[in-house]
Amino acid sequence: MIDIPRIPYDALPEKLQQELGAKVKRLGYLGEFFQIAAHQPEALYHFNRFTETLKEALPNNLVELLALTLSTWSENFYERVQHERLALKLGFSEAWIRDVENLSPNVATQLDATERAAQNLALSMARTQGRGARLDAEAFLSLTDKETLVGVMLTIGRYLAHSAICNTMQFKPPVPSPLGDRA
Repeated sequence: MIDIPRIPYDALPEKLQQELGAKVKRLGYLGEFFQIAAHQPEALYHFNRFTETLKEALPNNLVELLALTLSTWSENFYERVQHERLALKLGFSEAWIRDVENLSPNVATQLDATERAAQNLALSMARTQGRGARLDAEAFLSLTDKETLVGVMLTIGRYLAHSAICNTMQFKPPVPSPLGDRA
């Protein structure tokens, strides 16, 4: 593990405490990602604003599908477990979560057409850094609108950035997966 001191919630600047307060209350703790990223408090503030703005702009099913898809694909178990818990809390079934985490949208039985298209786009953007994703973006756009497509692409970028940091830091999930013990 890279030796960077973790900054506890009560040591964060007031502005950042206010920004992260709802998340800390929901989870019951300040995640390690935020404790590390707090060494850049203004950037973390805006990273969280970016995340929350996208969550407000997109339906929950797409946000959770993207988070679960990209955290599973990138092996960011730290984030995957958090979103499994959140997806269940939001009312998504274990079967839906498992279908998303299978990363096989074209044979997924729990996903609707828009969700399958969003997962194809997320996987295509992740695998090719966007170079091979144009057709998947067009397919998704044919089922939705330009605002949703842009929101999805920005959300994909957010979760890929988060995964790169968490995997570099080798963060481990602070709580077990609600779907059982699996890496």
